[in-house]
Amino acid sequence: MEEVRRKIRAKHYSLRTEQAYLGWIRQFILANGRRHPRTLGGPEVEAFLSRLAVERHVAASTQNQALSALLFLYREVLRIELPWMDSVVRAKRPRRLPTVLSVEEVRKLLSMMEGRTWLMASLLYGTGMRLMECLRLRVKDVDFARGEILVRNGKGGKDRRTVLPRTLEEPLRREIARARVLHALDLAEGFGETPLPDALSRKYPDAGREFGWQFVFPADRRAVDPRGGGVHRHHVDDAVLARALKRARAQAGIDKLLSAHALRHSFATHLLEAGYDIRTIQELLGHKDVATTQIYTHVLNRGGRGVRSPLDGWGSVACGRDA
Repeated sequence: MEEVRRKIRAKHYSLRTEQAYLGWIRQFILANGRRHPRTLGGPEVEAFLSRLAVERHVAASTQNQALSALLFLYREVLRIELPWMDSVVRAKRPRRLPTVLSVEEVRKLLSMMEGRTWLMASLLYGTGMRLMECLRLRVKDVDFARGEILVRNGKGGKDRRTVLPRTLEEPLRREIARARVLHALDLAEGFGETPLPDALSRKYPDAGREFGWQFVFPADRRAVDPRGGGVHRHHVDDAVLARALKRARAQAGIDKLLSAHALRHSFATHLLEAGYDIRTIQELLGHKDVATTQIYTHVLNRGGRGVRSPLDGWGSVACGRDA
């Protein structure tokens, strides 16, 4: 397992991916009587994946994640190219339309929130950032002069720029001022160094103590870095926003089941409704293929893909025999 962890970190996979892969590999080994993976093969992998679907009723995405973990184990760690790996069928993910809030629903939702969680939710809707892109936002990547936010190391390891809502400038300045106070306190107590991506800490040894590298939304307490082992002030936990959104949804009387990602979906859909071209929205969202962005053309608030029902051409319609 230590070798798996080392290989994952050498490829700069995220901490969440590391935790997920280690978990699936551990489950696979336990499910086969703690036998070494070198002694296992296609039948064991297929049986394991089948049990996930049949007995545990996991989603297709979960089953595919387990398969990806096992592929990584055999190809990257054990250096075993087995022909049966290519024949293992990945579960087909169902094509579902994303949850999208109306403008009025977003307004109600945000009106039930306050403080940092309101600001984070407003940024997700106002910029189209993913949840972790927002939480990992660094002070130096907020450009008030140009009215934009630089999203670094987004999905696929890509950087991009997105719009900074003018209405959020002052709240963001206050949040950054709060982060500055916490950073000064950490420095005074002998801490204040933030984790840096990849090998930047070796290339720029003092960069982690500079304020520009600090998180815009720092955690309330310092914690031990699960990878480096040092004590840092990381960004706020994503569960904080999840709980706030759940409360706000109930208070606003919104029946749709939503997560933080629904605000990103709403951002894209509302831009399409406002007449912005799909290529611009693709760039703001950081989609590799415009086909991914085109899904929002199917959720525009027009019903039936913008088609007017022939029944609506009749004017008022009486009900059944009452006519």
